[in-house]
Amino acid sequence: MLSTGDSERVAELMRETAAAELLPRFRTLAKEDIRLKRPGDFVTIADELSEQRLAAGLAKILPGVPVVGEEAVEKDPGLVDLIDRPAEACWVVDPLDGTANFAGGKDRFAMIVCLVRDRMAVGGWILDVPRDRMAVAQRGQGVTLDGAAVPSTAIARPLVGFVGYKVRKEFDRQLPPDRRRRLGHLSTLSCAGIEYLELLTGRADFSLYRTTKPWDHAAGTLMLREAGGDAVRFGCDPYVPAQPFNAGLIAAPRPEVLAEAVALFEAVRLPLLANVAKPS
Repeated sequence: MLSTGDSERVAELMRETAAAELLPRFRTLAKEDIRLKRPGDFVTIADELSEQRLAAGLAKILPGVPVVGEEAVEKDPGLVDLIDRPAEACWVVDPLDGTANFAGGKDRFAMIVCLVRDRMAVGGWILDVPRDRMAVAQRGQGVTLDGAAVPSTAIARPLVGFVGYKVRKEFDRQLPPDRRRRLGHLSTLSCAGIEYLELLTGRADFSLYRTTKPWDHAAGTLMLREAGGDAVRFGCDPYVPAQPFNAGLIAAPRPEVLAEAVALFEAVRLPLLANVAKPS
């Protein structure tokens, strides 16, 4: 469905969009350019203009394939159902991942595009905008970072992970000391796209998310699978882009690391996850 040339056009479109809509506005936003969608969830004029440019460009690459963009879904929540159509395709777009960082002048933000077909991610692109790092994956064809294949490396240290504060606190409180020592530094970059790139580089080993919006995770989980790893929802069913937003996600580029991260997660009781969607 997507040729090598088309994949390169997606990457070029993303870089052009970042240069036109994101970088000129970084650290130059006016107060009226930022608004709060809901507590803790920001949107800026850069998000909106970036999504518009991406949607127009993607429509030229694959005419007739709809775009499910984060900001479009904010206005029309029913668009997200396009991801769950059997035998159909759609683009899933996060025009500015890490909006709060961007709005606060922190250089940890990304752009994410994923092509979904028959409910599965088949193509993924993540652009680390400030550093111009680009990861690309196509299902069954591997994953590259800046054009180079992603190597598999052995881990000889406590596991470094991207984990939110509330779950980190429960790990510290509940895990016996010998098991907690298997975990090294736990943190979050508040930007899923860059966190996935850090997993691919080997600077981190696993990630855990309570909320799993598809524009944040569909591309990155495809990349980890193409690197030899996997991603599962809480309960260990495979992650899929159309899963409920609150189904949770644990992901790693190596299967043995994923298994250990899942085991550590399941060893603690987390009342904050009482409302997590159960697998059907």
